[in-house]
Amino acid sequence: MPSYQPETLTQTTDVTGLLGLCQGRVHLPGAPGYDAARTPWAVHVDQRPAAVAVPHSAEEVVEVVRAAVAAGLRIAPQSSGHGAGAFARADLSDVVLVRLNEFTGVSIDPERRLARVLGGTLWQDVIEAAAPHGLTALHGSSPDVAVAGYTLGGGLSWYARQHGLAAHHLRAVELVLADGESVRTDAEHDPDLFWAVKGGGGSFGIVTALEFDLLPIPDAYAGMLLWPGERAAEVTHRWAEWTQTVPDTVTTSLRLMSFPPMPELPPFLSGRKLVIVDGAILASDERAAELLAGLRELGPELDTFGRVPAPALTRMHMDPEGPTPSVSNSLVLRELPAAAVDALLAAAGPESGSSLLAAEIRHLGGAVGRPADAALACLPGAYIGFFLGIAPTPEIAAAGFADATKAVTALMPWASSRRFLNFDDNLVDVASGYRPDSWQRLTLVRERVDPQRRLVANHPV
Repeated sequence: MPSYQPETLTQTTDVTGLLGLCQGRVHLPGAPGYDAARTPWAVHVDQRPAAVAVPHSAEEVVEVVRAAVAAGLRIAPQSSGHGAGAFARADLSDVVLVRLNEFTGVSIDPERRLARVLGGTLWQDVIEAAAPHGLTALHGSSPDVAVAGYTLGGGLSWYARQHGLAAHHLRAVELVLADGESVRTDAEHDPDLFWAVKGGGGSFGIVTALEFDLLPIPDAYAGMLLWPGERAAEVTHRWAEWTQTVPDTVTTSLRLMSFPPMPELPPFLSGRKLVIVDGAILASDERAAELLAGLRELGPELDTFGRVPAPALTRMHMDPEGPTPSVSNSLVLRELPAAAVDALLAAAGPESGSSLLAAEIRHLGGAVGRPADAALACLPGAYIGFFLGIAPTPEIAAAGFADATKAVTALMPWASSRRFLNFDDNLVDVASGYRPDSWQRLTLVRERVDPQRRLVANHPV
């Protein structure tokens, strides 16, 4: 997809005029602090903006945006820096990167089952604040992902098949628009903009706060089942068949894992090829055990499924925390028949020679596939495939991306025409993330709130 070329702005490009904003937390190239401030979670991504601003308040965000516009610069919001791969491939020489990772905070309204979080807040902070009230949220599989980017892109959680996408549970969003105006949008105030930010991504403003529904889930029947890699074919075929029979209360994933021999890993993981099924079941212990019986009869080497506090689910998937160099590719699948399982195993299974750390299939369907009044109305697929390689060097990164793409290519006969952009860290056709009518409406909202395309997003509308 050709990259968008922004309109030429008429102001002067005096980058130094940004200095002094955010109480001096603006970093220019070559200055101390610039390299640390520009480095995203995916540390191998080399993003080099004209300046990096690190605000601590909505007022400081407004100041930065207005100063950037006056200087003829574009603006790009970024919180944790997950998903920076596509963004960093753009020309950032006229972009002020607004890092929100120090602008955080959570407040919980237990009576209304509502959370309000500031722009750069991470999911772990939300879950820990909600737990004492017997509440949780539609968080993802990583504790250190920021709420804003995850939610604006849709948000796929361990409760998704029962409760839908996280974006569908938004109540209000506070943004700084591309002209520096601070606005609050909800179902009654600029409903078109509110519709757009519910899954439409980061093209509409810099999020300074979000309000969203919490779920009355103090605990869940959750965990993992683990088998040695030599049983991958048997387990993967069984899981694929099993997912076609379970109710919406069950949300699971299957991963073909290949762990390097690392002393910091526990012995049951280090240097091993494994197949892992993990997830959550929103049912009684007895009912959950009945539902899992078809997988447990395969005799897993490790079985941790049981009743656990809701906060335990943020780390159950063992996603790496902290800055991690990685490459990936993904696709949405209409179905996962036996032939697709065989293709997956041939491309990324334990005998394939693949360099991937993980070849993952997540089960969709249920509430994920039921349309809501949102830009990302639903995900019309049965599964999503996500293929991840660790990238400590450019050579290993290239091999990992090639293997991730090989797995995607092998599954293309069963692919949906739609993509899930939250799982895309590469340059893709952004329109493929939406229904055609939704994409047209999104472009109209973008034209209204940012006609000069000053805002830069990883997947721009």
